[in-house]
Amino acid sequence: MNEVHLQTAQRVANRFAQLPDVEAVAVAGSQMSGTAGPNSDIDVYIYSHAKIPVEVRTAIGAEFSDHVEIVDYWGPGNEWDDRATGVHVDAVFWTVGWIEDQLDRTLNRHQAWTGYTTCFWHTVQISNCLFDRAGWFSRLQQIANQPYPDALVKAIVELNRPLLRSIAPSYLRQLEKAAARQDLVSLNHRATALLASYFDILFAINQQPHPGEKRLIAFAERHCPKRPAHMREDIEALLLATVHLEYSISDAVNRLVDHLDELLRREGLPE
Repeated sequence: MNEVHLQTAQRVANRFAQLPDVEAVAVAGSQMSGTAGPNSDIDVYIYSHAKIPVEVRTAIGAEFSDHVEIVDYWGPGNEWDDRATGVHVDAVFWTVGWIEDQLDRTLNRHQAWTGYTTCFWHTVQISNCLFDRAGWFSRLQQIANQPYPDALVKAIVELNRPLLRSIAPSYLRQLEKAAARQDLVSLNHRATALLASYFDILFAINQQPHPGEKRLIAFAERHCPKRPAHMREDIEALLLATVHLEYSISDAVNRLVDHLDELLRREGLPE
């Protein structure tokens, strides 16, 4: 993260640290994962014991910008362009109890999701803490910086693998039906879900916490030594088949999953 982005994040952290209920503030996202581009924003995570009222967090944002947007669609958040630097700030508000439960769900209870199982774990791991009132976030990162549980690998594969093409309502069958009715929106929607499960499996068998939704092919090529053959080509072929109906969606999915299955068998995870 460059100096301008860091200074912007630190000013935000210092201001929210004045709220007595705020326990920690950290910066994560692409700035910390090494995937930031020239137009990337900064993701500032504010951890508090109770939810910060929307009018309070919006008023604080207004100290840095003339226009602060409330974006509570995916959880509490505000966004603004910093008046001093022009850097776009994405402020995310999580409670202490909520993130502790997310790590416990992942690292102790080994509960898998259909895609993106370990994203919150990854966020904590890569975070740069800017304020830590009593060392809570340092302790949380110590919990997060543990080896990938074998039981979690197993749970993610067992939940996501059948969805690809094994069960009656598999993504393969849903995509075939969508192609038959020439439903481009449904093709896109189901291909996205299939890839979410595909990458969840791929990151799990590499014991790599999931980095989120951006630049996944490049991230996998960089951080996952165990990869299906022709991964990039297979994914590109699948996506082409969702918009060009003259291509066979069945062939594209089967080729993608065949290569993933070959990898899983080599890793001792037969169907």
